[in-house]
Amino acid sequence: MDDSATSQSDSRPGPLAGITVLEMGNFIAAPSAGRLLADFGADVIKVERPGTGDELRSWRQYGADTSLLFRLLGRNKKSVTLDLRTEQGRDIALRLVARADVLLENFRPGTLERWGLGPDRLHEINPELVVTRVSGYGQTGPYRDQPGFGGVAEAVGGLRHLAGYPGMPPVRVGVSLADTVAGLYAVIGTLMTLLRRHRGGAGTEVVDVALYEAVYSLTESLVPEFEAFGVERGPSGSTIPGVVPSNSYPCADGKHIVIGGNNDGIFHRLMQLIERPDLACDPRLQDNPGRVTHVEEIDGAIARWTERRELAAALDELRAASVPCGPIYTARDIVDDPHYAARNMHEKHTVQLKDEQTGEISVPGIVPKLSGTPGGTKWLGPELGRHTTEVLGGIGIDESEQDSLRAAGVI
Repeated sequence: MDDSATSQSDSRPGPLAGITVLEMGNFIAAPSAGRLLADFGADVIKVERPGTGDELRSWRQYGADTSLLFRLLGRNKKSVTLDLRTEQGRDIALRLVARADVLLENFRPGTLERWGLGPDRLHEINPELVVTRVSGYGQTGPYRDQPGFGGVAEAVGGLRHLAGYPGMPPVRVGVSLADTVAGLYAVIGTLMTLLRRHRGGAGTEVVDVALYEAVYSLTESLVPEFEAFGVERGPSGSTIPGVVPSNSYPCADGKHIVIGGNNDGIFHRLMQLIERPDLACDPRLQDNPGRVTHVEEIDGAIARWTERRELAAALDELRAASVPCGPIYTARDIVDDPHYAARNMHEKHTVQLKDEQTGEISVPGIVPKLSGTPGGTKWLGPELGRHTTEVLGGIGIDESEQDSLRAAGVI
């Protein structure tokens, strides 16, 4: 793996430069939070099991010894191997905690406490440490001890019931949505606590993020509508309930186009474009509640227009009329799109594949974009233990002691 900075990296320090994060997390949720912090300059030390490391390294490997998913979520991090199940490993962890600003973890609740690394002990060592914890159901409540992965959180959080088409089994979007959203909330909570500390706030702080709650936060007015009106929403296919028109429509070349015409002014322009001035001027359809009542009539009119045009032609006409629209992109479409390239959303990196072969790949660029202190990529997810010697040397563990720790399987 090439650890050198790429042309996409920015030499200016990120806004989180000087912040040290100790990441004790596997899979997606906590590592996605750590990746975002590292993208913007935090020194993120990722603690992994000796020998195997984060199990994410072996997910969807295809033609690589280390998965590209790990390379992405591990970018800009330092990999340190440390067996937290051993007393020596825990002692080293506490030495790292003493110098850290943030500890980020996603073990099942109670695991750190069993190891003697619970928040009380961590705050004894470092009272200003921000302890950010991500778990399936949170650190309290009757479900706290249950294992909870992202797919389960999508179900319990109410999202899976809304996905798909009526009368068909629930479906899942093909990414780790719950984990990523929980990671974003973990970053928000961490930054708010760091800001509070910067302003002189007193007292210790633990950030508690539950996967199911992160998902539930995305369901908008699902529960209020149920309690107020008895409306129990279900799957709605490619539409969003109560918003018309907003759907995907078939084109003449077999592709689909997404059109959002639910703003009153946009709806009027859209109806004029599809040669339905009668609908544009229909008093029943001048606001969204009226359009919702006549959704089938409106969607049918739009579909009859798109069915007579290939995708590219439909996009041109809709954009000329200032109607929000877009194609449904595949990975190839994303790679070929000039706007992605203009916004530096494809970072080129050389990675090691199988049998010591290398290849150049694109990985998603940095989000959000900051004008003065932009984030950047110094390296992709490193080889297991790549920075163990460096990091442990920084807390006074010399090479001889490290050799003994390796022989004992601690690192």
